[in-house]
Amino acid sequence: MTYRVYLVDDDKFLLDLYAVKFKNAGHDVSVFGSGEELLAALQKGDAKIPDAILIDLIMPGMGGFGALESIRKNHLAQDSKIIILSNQGQSSDFGKAKQFAVDGYIVKASAIPSEVLAETVRIIESASSKGVSS
Repeated sequence: MTYRVYLVDDDKFLLDLYAVKFKNAGHDVSVFGSGEELLAALQKGDAKIPDAILIDLIMPGMGGFGALESIRKNHLAQDSKIIILSNQGQSSDFGKAKQFAVDGYIVKASAIPSEVLAETVRIIESASSKGVSS
């Protein structure tokens, strides 16, 4: 099955690396370098809602938590699975992520791209209720 995935990260190298991994697996990928770019895409009238949004937390301008706050407040991408993909792995980060009802949390330093791909597909295909898995 092909999924639409949005990748949000200010690290162009990692963004390209993950984009190639997802595209090579047959998925439709859009990349964004900031929270602002993601929100602009989600607010477009003809926007196609992604199956999953993988978002970094630390970015210049609007970071991941700022983007998540806006997504939830404005009821954007309601049917999308939201996955934090960050090197921030403190318990306080997991706690804050739970407040935004994210569907997954992947620490970049602990997962190779193929694992990120597999976990993303697993989350998309799972019918379980929202909650952070760590």
